[in-house]
Parts: sequence; structure tokens; C-alpha cells
Amino acid sequence: MTTSPAPAVGWLASVSLDCPDPSALADFYGALLGLPRAYESPDGGVVSLSDGGMAVTMMRATDHVRPTWPEPGQQQQLHLDILVTDLDDAVERSIALGATEAAHQPAPSAWRVLLDPVGHPFCLTTVTGD
Repeated sequence: MTTSPAPAVGWLASVSLDCPDPSALADFYGALLGLPRAYESPDGGVVSLSDGGMAVTMMRATDHVRPTWPEPGQQQQLHLDILVTDLDDAVERSIALGATEAAHQPAPSAWRVLLDPVGHPFCLTTVTGD
């Protein structure tokens, strides 16, 4: 027996990333995802990128601690999965934008783990679930 899910209270509008410099990280994700700046607070502490859909938002955290995942210490906190058509090309282009390839690659034929300029892990993948 299947039950229908309850009506949603709302919808996901943004994924927010803590970082020391929202403008710099917005430049990275804007280029990586092809998203324009949709909002910037007057003090520059919050920068949102969006093309009218869900936003990616960078928020200043003066005490930001770079993740050390998969090593002990500071866990990954959050990561994004970014769908691409060619893993090798996407890795190369991401590195040119300022990403670094993570040493730990649990399933490199399906996902490539990279780190953004402030250490947040993100995955490039060709897996669609189809």
C-alpha cells in the first residue's frame, strides 16, 4: 500500500554555503554553474546566484573552518552534485576556475570529487538515475 505524501509546506529556494569571502566564492560558482548574481547584500556578506530557479547563496562566516573530509576533524558539512556530460572535461574546466581535485575518489567512474576554493567538496557526475 502506497500513501500519498503530505502537501509540501514550501519548496527549496536556495542552498547556502558559508565562506570567508562571498564575492570570491560567488565568482567561482557563477562560472562553474553559469549562473548570474541575483542578489548581493549592501555589505557584501550575502551573494545569491540564480537564473530564476533555485539559488546558490554564499554567506560570510568569519569563523569558517575548511572541511578536512575524508580525514578526521571537520566533516564535509554539505556537498553539491553537479550533472555533467563529460567527467574529464568537467574536471579540467573546474580546476581552471579554481577547484582542486580531492585525493579521496570513492567512485571515480561515476563521480569526481573536487573542492571549491574554500574547501567545500562537490561532485561532478554523469549519473542521472535513469
